[in-house]
Amino acid sequence: MNPVQILQHIYPAGEARAIYRMVMELRFGLSRTDILLGKDKDLSADNLTELQNIMQRLATGEPVQYVLGMAEFCGHTFHVEPGVLIPRPETAELVQAVCAEPKGKSVLDIGTGSGCIAVSLALAGYKVTAFDISEQALSIAQANAESLNAEVEFVCENILHPDTTERKWDIIVSNPPYICQSEADEMHRNVLQHEPHLALFVPDEEPLLFYDAIAEYGLTHLCNDGRIYLEINRKYGHEICNLLSRKGYQDIRLLDDQFQNHRFIICSLFQ
Repeated sequence: MNPVQILQHIYPAGEARAIYRMVMELRFGLSRTDILLGKDKDLSADNLTELQNIMQRLATGEPVQYVLGMAEFCGHTFHVEPGVLIPRPETAELVQAVCAEPKGKSVLDIGTGSGCIAVSLALAGYKVTAFDISEQALSIAQANAESLNAEVEFVCENILHPDTTERKWDIIVSNPPYICQSEADEMHRNVLQHEPHLALFVPDEEPLLFYDAIAEYGLTHLCNDGRIYLEINRKYGHEICNLLSRKGYQDIRLLDDQFQNHRFIICSLFQ
């Protein structure tokens, strides 16, 4: 059976074609034009065997980024595996928003995962520290920083129970867990079955758990006129804004992503 037809059992036709093109380009070096010219039909025996193995994994719903071990983000290629979330286009928008800040500012990335935010900001000229509770994630993030020649300080830290430090940063950025357990049924199975739940979910009774912790941390760890940049669950934008206001943050802005969903909040702290 045609590889695209195999993928169409679990993906819409357009997405199936896009996944196939990604495999051809990143693993076999064939462009879209090459595919149109039929060069994907002339793979060597070894490459054909590898393609069959890849398609078998994809047919189970395993995300193509995990199968290939890589994901594109902000113009860079990051190694990813099941211990970290696959970087999303929306999160790249968050990075772009931070990049409006003057270069050279200090940035703390809370919940770094693959390091995609931290490394991208370091390469853009910021002084970056990155927290994560997962040693596996920190190992992957460190490897990504090294492969991309980015200088990032990685720290194992639980933002819900942070260690005592007097350090301060100009900017805090975070894409924390924000999906409620009750929303799991709305998610695609390839996300639900393969991506780390620790990085995805919060309890239904505490949907703002991490935003509250990050905002509280910022009160004592942001420099004067410091800012927080957050990616959020679109259902809780106004609630998060209210939480930040109660804690004393100002200039709170709720912004949409490219799909017109409430997705980001930016706020300032004047001390």
